[in-house]
Amino acid sequence: MALLVASNLHNEHTEPGKRRQRAQGAGHIAVKNLDGRTRLANLYQDGCAKIRLPTDGARESVEAILINTSGGLTGGDRLDWEVVAGPQARIVATTQACEKTYRSNGGEARVSTRLKVDEGGHVGWLPQETILYDGGRIERRLEADIASGASLLAMEALVIGRKAHGETVRQGHFRDSWRVRVAGSLVHAEEMRLCGEFADMTAAPSLLNSNTAIATILLVHPQARDMVGRCRQLLADNQFRTLVHWGVSAHEIGGHGKLLARLAARDGHSLRSALIPLLGLLNEWAANGEKLPRIWTM
Repeated sequence: MALLVASNLHNEHTEPGKRRQRAQGAGHIAVKNLDGRTRLANLYQDGCAKIRLPTDGARESVEAILINTSGGLTGGDRLDWEVVAGPQARIVATTQACEKTYRSNGGEARVSTRLKVDEGGHVGWLPQETILYDGGRIERRLEADIASGASLLAMEALVIGRKAHGETVRQGHFRDSWRVRVAGSLVHAEEMRLCGEFADMTAAPSLLNSNTAIATILLVHPQARDMVGRCRQLLADNQFRTLVHWGVSAHEIGGHGKLLARLAARDGHSLRSALIPLLGLLNEWAANGEKLPRIWTM
């Protein structure tokens, strides 16, 4: 075990005469359509990034479980993921567990995600929540290139300390950057940055309004606007009204449909209670009847 952990780390000079170990990993998976079913085309993993493929004969798509064997992230760590769906191929990628971001002694942890979907294909990017601890520093970047007639369902969530564990985040750094293109045209771009005194930011009505768990869901699909009513109806259900603040909208940009949903909740448990049925609805519709990865409902 000691040898395995060491192989996932590299040394970085931080002070004269001192070295700190940093985790580094890269994972790539590509799938293709073969006789009407999606099959693995290419798999690469390096360092602390591992990819596992649960066997399920009932699925026509591929389910990929992404694993960070370093057990969490801290300043200077680096993870790079890439998911590619060929023509008419479908894949849903998620993570084995929530990604934990621990106190940093200097610098940010960086997680980069690259998604590519060819014509008629579908990618579901559905990682479990990122948990930010006091003093944690993380920057995430998501880039997606989608062909005409392809679809993408992407979700990223953040939990600022776990209330059930009595955790409070006083200081930290979080940055989320998205760039999504369809047929080379930019259809979605956003930048979110939370830095400094988190108590002030989470309390401010114009920012998080005392919510500590947030999520962004993006669906790019030719008929994305058809799903707005169903999403709003689901979230308007009485069981979510007191738990989650939400908004759902849809637009058409250059003939491409885009649905955007944002959720905010007082804690991670409340957020997840709404995320699971909403993601299940959107993924099943966009991926032709495919259910959510089982790990989301365990």
